[in-house]
Amino acid sequence: MKRLGVLQHSEAEYLGLMEDHLEGRNIRFTYARPFAAGGGVPSVAAGDGLILLGGGPYGLVSGHILPSLAPELRLARAYLDAGLPVVGFGMGALILCVAAGGGVVEAPLRFTVDAARATEGSGLPATFPVAAYLRDAPALKPDWPVLATDGQGAPVVFAARSNAIGFLGHPGMKRGMAEDLIMEYADTPEDCPEALARLAEAQADLAGALSPLMVWLVDRCGWM
Repeated sequence: MKRLGVLQHSEAEYLGLMEDHLEGRNIRFTYARPFAAGGGVPSVAAGDGLILLGGGPYGLVSGHILPSLAPELRLARAYLDAGLPVVGFGMGALILCVAAGGGVVEAPLRFTVDAARATEGSGLPATFPVAAYLRDAPALKPDWPVLATDGQGAPVVFAARSNAIGFLGHPGMKRGMAEDLIMEYADTPEDCPEALARLAEAQADLAGALSPLMVWLVDRCGWM
């Protein structure tokens, strides 16, 4: 049985549709909630990997900076140094990027639903929908492979290492998660009603695409 640590930054954003896929493979996961009373960031790498979730309107270099950023960077580096898998979604991908030696640049808070296109040889499905709710953007190291791009050619999935994968979005997002993020914070992206409508239209496609994505991710991270 594999066991993963999951760092959560908001009540609204969790693993979503991914939970059933992990549980169905007998992969256990434990949430750490630094934002909650009595919560904190683990100090050592443990188990079989780390998942870093998104952070709603929090940023790494702009807006409201994630309060737990420093210990999270130390934890992600501990996992990377131990050779353990690290997967980041949304803001979590930015944390992974910095922990692995890349950087982050300022970008506005945004809520998008786009079609990702896999790069040749990545092993990902040729196209798949991805919903993103985040601030700031990654500055990847030149030797890191981009595994999928959006309609404008910007990175959507990248590999900082073979088992360290960043998704500039959340492949398991539910409409309710986005609605809760919008209600939880006063700082919200522009055009939320339009983005929510696109997410509702794409929900079935997101769920369908998640099966091959999870097969790919679990294999890449050695969780089976």
